[in-house]
Amino acid sequence: MNYNFHTFKERAQAVENWFSEELSLLRTGKAIPQVLDKVLVEAYGQKSELTHVGSIAVHDARTLYITPWDSSLIGAIQKGIDGANIGVSVVVEGGGVRVIFPELTGERRAQLVKLVGQKLEDARISLRAEREKVLGDMSMKEEDKELSEDERFRAKEELQRLINEGNARLETLAEKKRAEMKTL
Repeated sequence: MNYNFHTFKERAQAVENWFSEELSLLRTGKAIPQVLDKVLVEAYGQKSELTHVGSIAVHDARTLYITPWDSSLIGAIQKGIDGANIGVSVVVEGGGVRVIFPELTGERRAQLVKLVGQKLEDARISLRAEREKVLGDMSMKEEDKELSEDERFRAKEELQRLINEGNARLETLAEKKRAEMKTL
């Protein structure tokens, strides 16, 4: 019997997806609509995501324009974005809200690069935790005679190969984000 890595691969992919999403939320001075994905707006007596109360369009490299589906929500949208504390300027203009991304300072770039490193380490820690779960499962299967010592040895080598591939993908994502921050 060979060890089944299906669950591990799913969990490793979930870690990679989380890391990718975290990186997409880091503001780089470039207008990226995903930065507003987690902004909550008080609409009709309940909190709703900004994307549920209006459309977001990229106006230029540093500006987004939000057009609410109900113009009475303009003030709530402005308040929600201000309250999210994401480091952007908000201006009510016409029938919508303009979101302006300020240029990054050298100090802010350095902070963001450091934050990318911290998020990368968090992702690696999650990946290692998943590895430990699999190693524990392998030991249990060996004790229960479901896995021979040789099979466990080969499975550990395969697991290490999967970990190395996962770490390489995480590092590639981090390098891409660091490069993006340096060019802006």
